[in-house]
Amino acid sequence: MNFFDRVQQLHALLRDRRSPISGQQLQDELECSRATLHRLIAKLRDELGAPIIYVREPPGYRYRSDANFELPGLWFTPHELVALLTIERVLAETGPGWLGEQLSPLRDKVRNLLADETAGLPDWSDRLRLLSQAARPAGPSFATVASALARRKRLKVRYRARSRQDARSERELSPQRLTRYRDNWYLDAWCHWREGLRSFSLDRIDVAELIDTPALDCTPADLDAALAAGYGIFAGPAREVAELVFSAEAARWVSAEQWHPDQSFEWLPGGRYRLRVPYARSEELVADLMRHGAAVEVLGPPALRAAVARALKGAAQIYET
Repeated sequence: MNFFDRVQQLHALLRDRRSPISGQQLQDELECSRATLHRLIAKLRDELGAPIIYVREPPGYRYRSDANFELPGLWFTPHELVALLTIERVLAETGPGWLGEQLSPLRDKVRNLLADETAGLPDWSDRLRLLSQAARPAGPSFATVASALARRKRLKVRYRARSRQDARSERELSPQRLTRYRDNWYLDAWCHWREGLRSFSLDRIDVAELIDTPALDCTPADLDAALAAGYGIFAGPAREVAELVFSAEAARWVSAEQWHPDQSFEWLPGGRYRLRVPYARSEELVADLMRHGAAVEVLGPPALRAAVARALKGAAQIYET
């Protein structure tokens, strides 16, 4: 929770109470230190004009009983602000055509909201960057895939698999959902050729043709069990659990990250951090571990430890020569 979220929560606590709230209770509710609490009270009282008073019997803080105070303007959480700006950015980049014309009123409303000084967001479009890293174009088939998904029709596609040196194949797919992962688009679909659920990178679908045949439907639970149980974008149920130990320095960042919904962790002596991560295939996990270099040790499974060791050794040999 950031500082302004706590300001908003402090206001809600004081607004909804008639009796005083002790400083310790406020610290517990806001999950903050005494010094942070004093800064929050000063912000709310001195800058935003909240009628906060301290009473001695019983000791605590409350709003004056004759006051009817609300925070000025519109307040957004960080997630809401990013979502709003993302919508504005996407709408701004919508090209000309039927969809652009239909979305134009919504785009104008979002821009007007962002420009409203009472919302506390003047110039936010110019004051915040949304960075995409290693993003690939969605490819020429995005519209056809989206149409088939919405109409619940099958697709005939020509696909180039990176994992098999661009080997081409023609497949019949029942599209299930679009997935946005690390700034790239994937299609989760039932492959009638392989007779199973697969994820397809949209930028590798060279040709997509909508077929007038009803798509096979899979439940969300089936999709998650087949495609979301492993680590990252790779499909399949988790078969292994990686046991990772991060240095005290790296732990300052990693301990705040979610690598997998079913991960577990424990703190070790000296500030080190042990993280256990389920995975199905190791390729993406190895790549993510490589960026931590000597700041992480793989304790197991042995195959994963060996894969990381080979990758680090291969990288070191490049620079040694």
